[in-house]
Amino acid sequence: MQPTIDGLASDRTTVDPKALHSFAEFYPFYLAEHSNPSCRRMHFLGSSLGLLCVAAAVATWNPWWIVVGLVSGYACAWIGHFGFEKNKPASFKRPLYSFMGDWVMYKDMWLGKVSF
Repeated sequence: MQPTIDGLASDRTTVDPKALHSFAEFYPFYLAEHSNPSCRRMHFLGSSLGLLCVAAAVATWNPWWIVVGLVSGYACAWIGHFGFEKNKPASFKRPLYSFMGDWVMYKDMWLGKVSF
């Protein structure tokens, strides 16, 4: 069963993401860092734009679309954190787990396991 956002927000200030040694431990923390619906929506937008840019890169054989996808994806996510969630992105301390968390949360949002 996937972790949910409900009840995890209180963990946000007590958990050091560097102390989490597996993605399974990290993901509940990741969700707690995305308790604001607007932040999650910005992540969803950024991930969707990133996927569209990857498709454009493949369709046009232009690798610059990958750069555009990364910039737009992270810009949306960081707007969500600094503008709505009022926290620092977990990618600053755990970049790989955070990147993985983005895609797991994106999938979970599509499946209805994490709310928009």
